[in-house]
Amino acid sequence: MKIIEEAVAKGQKSLSEFASKQVLADYGIPVCREALVQSEEEAVEKARAFGFPVVLKACGEKLTHKTEGNLIRLWLRGPEEVQEAYRDLTKGAPEGLEGILVQEMVSGNRELVIGLIRDAQFGPCVMFGFGGVFTEVLNDVSFRVAPLEEWDAMEMMEEIRAKKILDDFRGEPAVDRRLLAESLVALGKIGMDNPLIEEIDVNPLKFRDGKPVAVDALVVLADKAN
Repeated sequence: MKIIEEAVAKGQKSLSEFASKQVLADYGIPVCREALVQSEEEAVEKARAFGFPVVLKACGEKLTHKTEGNLIRLWLRGPEEVQEAYRDLTKGAPEGLEGILVQEMVSGNRELVIGLIRDAQFGPCVMFGFGGVFTEVLNDVSFRVAPLEEWDAMEMMEEIRAKKILDDFRGEPAVDRRLLAESLVALGKIGMDNPLIEEIDVNPLKFRDGKPVAVDALVVLADKAN
């Protein structure tokens, strides 16, 4: 993909969240509605277009740990809150800031993680599991070597300890497993098609009416020297 080749040629170690989601969307993985903006006025305009509440994030290929860096503002309910958040996030211009990402607010209690790692022996491997802030603590994940078929993805869903989270959950409908499987298969295809991608992390993957939506994503790139 051109976006990946250009980033590697520049020596980037990763894509920005905005660019990472463009890669996912190109392969049919559902992502939240979002826009990269450069002014308060544009931020408010996009927020009104998406409908309140919205999320604002500092965006850039070097800004890979936004939660730890306090670079996210959630549940912004009107123009004044968006303007204040924009000023706050751009104050002092964090190193590597490329713009402010305005996103629709995707609510829901269910958070999963999907991703890709490139193993030295097996090549691209797709990952699925329990997501959110407890991903690393609980380590409840399943892996498959790419390429995947739908039945591979369905098996992965049955292998995590927290698989009941895929059923009706706190008033939310059951996960559409077929659509989720399509995203897992697509991740495998990304890995097969793009050897310059070392890793993909989609966390959290949230659900709207049972359908998956990627609200955060990171694509890690191979060293161009390799």
